[in-house]
Amino acid sequence: MEIIPAVGEAEKLRTELLVLGAFCDGPLTGSARAVNDRSAGRLAAILGQAAFGESVGATMLIARLPDVAAHQILLVGLGRAEAFTERAYRLALAAVARGLNEHPASEVVVTLAENEVPRRALNWRVKQAGRILADGRYDFALSGRTVREERRSIMLLVPHALTSELVAALRQGVAIGEGVSFAKELGNLPPALCTPAFVARTAEAMARQFGFSIEVLRRREFEDHGLSTFLALEKAAAGDCRLIVMRNDHGAATGRPIVLIGNGVAAPEALPEHEQRLHRDPVRDMRGIGSVLGAMRTVERLGLGLNIVGLIVASQGGPAQGSWRRSPAAGDPGPRAPEPSLLGDVLCYAAHFSPSCVIDVAALTRACVVALGSRASGLFANDEALASELLRCGGTSGDCVWQLPLWDEDSMAMPARDEAGSSEGPPDAVAAASNLARFATAYPWAHLDISGTASTADGIRKATGRPVPLLAEFLIGRARIAPRRSNLPHPPKTELHS
Repeated sequence: MEIIPAVGEAEKLRTELLVLGAFCDGPLTGSARAVNDRSAGRLAAILGQAAFGESVGATMLIARLPDVAAHQILLVGLGRAEAFTERAYRLALAAVARGLNEHPASEVVVTLAENEVPRRALNWRVKQAGRILADGRYDFALSGRTVREERRSIMLLVPHALTSELVAALRQGVAIGEGVSFAKELGNLPPALCTPAFVARTAEAMARQFGFSIEVLRRREFEDHGLSTFLALEKAAAGDCRLIVMRNDHGAATGRPIVLIGNGVAAPEALPEHEQRLHRDPVRDMRGIGSVLGAMRTVERLGLGLNIVGLIVASQGGPAQGSWRRSPAAGDPGPRAPEPSLLGDVLCYAAHFSPSCVIDVAALTRACVVALGSRASGLFANDEALASELLRCGGTSGDCVWQLPLWDEDSMAMPARDEAGSSEGPPDAVAAASNLARFATAYPWAHLDISGTASTADGIRKATGRPVPLLAEFLIGRARIAPRRSNLPHPPKTELHS
C-alpha cells in the first residue's frame, strides 16, 4: 500500500473511492460542499433522507453522483461541528480505516485532513491520518503465514500547498502506524506460539532486516552480569528465560543511548495444560515486548539518528515483577531491601549502557486497570523532566498517560497479602513501581504500566498497539534536539508497502 499527500479538487479526481466527512449540523463544508455543488445538491439530499445522526464514525457508501469523477463515495459522520475534537477526528479516521478494510478499491482519496481540529495544526492532522490509515494494513507473517498481496494507493488530500513539513509529518505517521501494527500482530498471536524461543527468533529476524546488533543472553551471561533472578528462573524446573539485547549501533546512531525495556512472560511450552493455566496470560504479557519492537521499527523506518538499546525480557513460568512479602514486623530495624525481580535485574543491567534515560513497558498490575481504565497508561518516573516530556508526548499522540506517585520512604511497607490474594496498604501498582524505582537509581527512568491500555477489554481481547504512538512521539522529539542531526529526512513522497 502507498500513501501520498496531494492537493486537488476532490470532485474532479478520478478515483474508485472518495472519502468525505460531514457534520450532522450546519451546511456541508470543504470537499463535501464542492461535491454537493457539482452534483446539483444530490449529496445533501441523500444526507437529508438518511438521518445520519450525531455519532462520530457512522459511514454511508454512496453510488456515483452526477458530474462527480469518483466511482463511489464513502461518507463519514463527524458528529457536531462545535464538538469536533482531536478524539472525534481520530474516531472518524478509524472508521475510514475499517471501511477501507472492507472495500476492494485500489485507488482511494481521503479528505478528512481538511477538517480543522481546535488547537491542532495541519501537520498534526496529517500525521494522525497517516498513522491510523496505515495501521492494520500490514501482515508480518510472524507465525510463518504468507504475507498478503495488496495493491492500494491512498491519496491524502490537504487544503494547502504541499511543504516538506507536511510530507515529513505523513511519513512519520505511516512509520508509527507500521510500529503499532507490528505490536498488535505480536500481541494477537496464539499463546502457545509465544515462547521465549519464538520471541528470540522474531527479534533476530527484525535485527537482520534493519541491521541491528543482537545478543540473546542465557545462563552464562546471567552469571557474568550478576542477573540473579534470571539465573534462578533459568535453573528452575521447566524454566526458560532470555534477555534479548538489540542495538541500532550503525553509523547514523549518535549520543548516549535511550534504553527501552519490554517485559513479557511467554507461554510455557513444556508444562501440562492444567499447569499452563496457572501462569499469567501470555497474550497480555507479550504487549510490552511488542511495544518496544514496534517503536524500534518506527525509529529505523524514519532513519532517526538516535542510539537506541532495546532490552526484551522473554520468560516462561515465574513472576515478572518479583514476589510480594509481608510488611516487616514492628520494630524491625534497618531499611527494606528491594524485592528481587526480572525487571529489577534488567534495570540494574541497563546502567552498563550509561543511558540518557530508561523507559520500561510492562502489563504489570490489575490495579492500573481499576484506577485508570483503558484511556491512560500509568506513568511512574524518578525524573520530573522525563515525566513531563512523556506527558506532553501522550497528549500530542493521543496515547495518553497519567502520572502516579512513587513512594520511596523506607518506612513505606509493601502491602501484606493474605492467602486469598487480597492486600492492604498502598495500591499494588504504586508499590510495584516504587519497588522497581529502587533498582533504577543511576539514570532518569520511567515505568509505563500498560495493563489497561494495550488491549481491548470488551469481548475477545485484542492488542491495541499502545504505547507505540507515545514512544514514537517521544523518540521523534528526542531526534529533533539530538546533536549532529541529519534526522527526519524528507523524501519526495511517502510510501507504505505490505
